[in-house]
Amino acid sequence: MESAVTERKPPTTWPEFFGDLASRAGHRLRRYAADQPAWARLGLLAITAAAAWSYAWRASRPVNIEIYYAAAARSMTAGVSDFFFGAFDPAGTITVDKLPGAFWLQALSAGVFGAHRWALVLPQIIEGTLTVLVLYHLVRRVAGPVAGLVAAGVLALSPATIALNRGNVSDTLMILLVVLAADSVVSAVISGRWRPLLLAGVWVGLAFQAKMLEAWLVLPALGACYLTAAAGNWPRRAGRCGTMAAVAVAVSLSWMSLVAIWPSGDRPYIDGSTDNSPFQQVFVYNGFGRLDQATPDQLVNRTIRLGIMISPSPSWHRLLTGDLGRDAAWLLVAAVIALVAGLVARRREPRTDLVRAGLLLWGIWLVTLFAVFSAATTINTYYTAALSPAVAGLLGIGVALAWRHRDRAWTWLALGLAVLGTAGYAAWLLPASGTGLPAWLRPAAAVLAGAALCVLAAAAWRRRSAALAVIAVTGAAAAALIVPAVASATVVSSGLGPFQTPFESARETADITAFLSAGFEVGPDLPALERANAADPYLMATQTSALAAPFIWATGQEVLPIGGFTGTIPEPALATVQHLVKTGFVSTFLQSPTTTDPRLTWVARHCQDVSKGARSQAVLPIAVYYCFAGL
Repeated sequence: MESAVTERKPPTTWPEFFGDLASRAGHRLRRYAADQPAWARLGLLAITAAAAWSYAWRASRPVNIEIYYAAAARSMTAGVSDFFFGAFDPAGTITVDKLPGAFWLQALSAGVFGAHRWALVLPQIIEGTLTVLVLYHLVRRVAGPVAGLVAAGVLALSPATIALNRGNVSDTLMILLVVLAADSVVSAVISGRWRPLLLAGVWVGLAFQAKMLEAWLVLPALGACYLTAAAGNWPRRAGRCGTMAAVAVAVSLSWMSLVAIWPSGDRPYIDGSTDNSPFQQVFVYNGFGRLDQATPDQLVNRTIRLGIMISPSPSWHRLLTGDLGRDAAWLLVAAVIALVAGLVARRREPRTDLVRAGLLLWGIWLVTLFAVFSAATTINTYYTAALSPAVAGLLGIGVALAWRHRDRAWTWLALGLAVLGTAGYAAWLLPASGTGLPAWLRPAAAVLAGAALCVLAAAAWRRRSAALAVIAVTGAAAAALIVPAVASATVVSSGLGPFQTPFESARETADITAFLSAGFEVGPDLPALERANAADPYLMATQTSALAAPFIWATGQEVLPIGGFTGTIPEPALATVQHLVKTGFVSTFLQSPTTTDPRLTWVARHCQDVSKGARSQAVLPIAVYYCFAGL
């Protein structure tokens, strides 16, 4: 007798496999959508569409692309070895000076669609959009769909997030993965199962592959959330947290460990290290060295005076003023008030209270990253986007709690303080003039804040009026969001990218645009250079990878990067340079005319300077030498 249950046959062909995968994904999405109110689904769809559009609109402009990372992504398409090890140059001489995780996705996109700028930005657009969806899912389970929509909307409106996702910087992938880790921890708290907690460790480990030690900064927040709210006794919770951390560390160190034991002659040299070690690259050059040593940008500026922008000096208020403040600090006052008021409101709830756990998750996340970014030697403006999920999560939970406790006077007091503090801070932070700054914004923000305070006072007086409460909460949200929303609109309309901030000075915009766009303008002499060196396997050699990047991106040909990104790395050795010249592999060198590097002083002594007539016209102080084979 045949069984009434029909067994599901596994797919046997690739079309069947992908069709089955799509069917399962669609089933999961339908189940997920069925749990949401219709208005929440529509709201999330609108927020997600707006976010994707803001990330994509004019995002492939040269000013949005880091040419160094673009060149590495193109080089990684040259072969399996270059891809796996994250080679900076097509010949696999040296790696990029970061772990290659995020660049793997960019290289895949460039391999499929070709070496176009939009192919480099596409992965970040997708990753940023997914982050909005994951954050909604997380916050909704903690505090309801209203909280989820507010959090998703605030994240989508964040100027730092929009600017970051409009380029090819690896922070976008890191943020998506750590938000996925936070979502998995919340799943572990709700379900009481092991698997989501172990998955959280995997997400953190993968985030480490994208942005190294910065991914580990969220571990205290994840651990506090689980230890506070998960079921079970203290030893059990601590043991599971320890296991999550162990998984995170194991996944984080997996690629580095494999590379470290790989024969050094069969892989590229690890940039950022003086001993060809990925551990030194990660933990010193890109890690603890950032707290008390010169950064890579500072070192390359000393080497060839590129004029790379350096951030303000470390201080407790670095993230609250100037460009960094205008990137991510607009809603910090409201987020801190939401955190404090929320913890006070939930102080008598059971230990396993999920709302309080969410507040702790985002609060510790915010404080940890704020402290580290304030203490680091220098940071790029796009680093601050990592604060945005925490700010959004706190505000989403805060709005939901305000609605639940709308019958209490302290709720309206907290909302009033949030509106007053946010409006006052925005009025102080707004510059007198800047790129895209509308003249009406400051008075409009003041009027809206005043109106919101009046409605909040009326709602506090008549706390039983649900209609008045809706108007008051909506007005408070509008008053708080108007300035960051306009700032984000300015980022999109002005075509700004990860290295720029809203309302920056016109001079700053012009300088950054000229500097970043120059990387894509390798000059009219490139065809002549390609013809002159047609017989050489290498197009040329340059002092630092930064000088090599525009040529690699433009041609896909090998350009030997001497000294890595900073120009201080001992690869290639002097004997290697001499051998390459003698055998005719490379004949043209671009380098500083005042260098003290022994490899390049040898070139200056033995090769012909062919740039003397044109050096005065050059944008950078660069000399061009031609070396005859057989030297």
